[in-house]
Amino acid sequence: MELKAVNHIAVIAGDLDRSLRFYTEVLGFTVLRHVYREERRSHKVDLALDGTYLIELFTFPDAPPRPSYPEAKGLRHLAFSVERLDDCIRELEAKGVQVEPVRTDPYTGCRCTFFADPDGLPLELVETGGCGR
Repeated sequence: MELKAVNHIAVIAGDLDRSLRFYTEVLGFTVLRHVYREERRSHKVDLALDGTYLIELFTFPDAPPRPSYPEAKGLRHLAFSVERLDDCIRELEAKGVQVEPVRTDPYTGCRCTFFADPDGLPLELVETGGCGR
């Protein structure tokens, strides 16, 4: 088996409108397709970043909340590369998003920070210029 790349990431939203606003208006994703699957009573929205299909945003009736603290097994967080971390933090905070203090990865030297989507999914911004990534 030869894996080529990550194809997409699936995220289950508790409130579709709230999550769509967050991923499009706050993070800058665009909607490629939005379908309602009657048999599952589920929405599926395909989102792209800079034209690249990246996230499938789903809703499911009665989906349980995501356990976070202490961290549960499974996907820990989604990380996005950015050029200027401080500019991104200012933009997120201006849009009402709470951002953790900046830290530096001791192994790569990359500066990063964490914040959460509307359902508490941890998201990370990694400043990739000038570090080991």
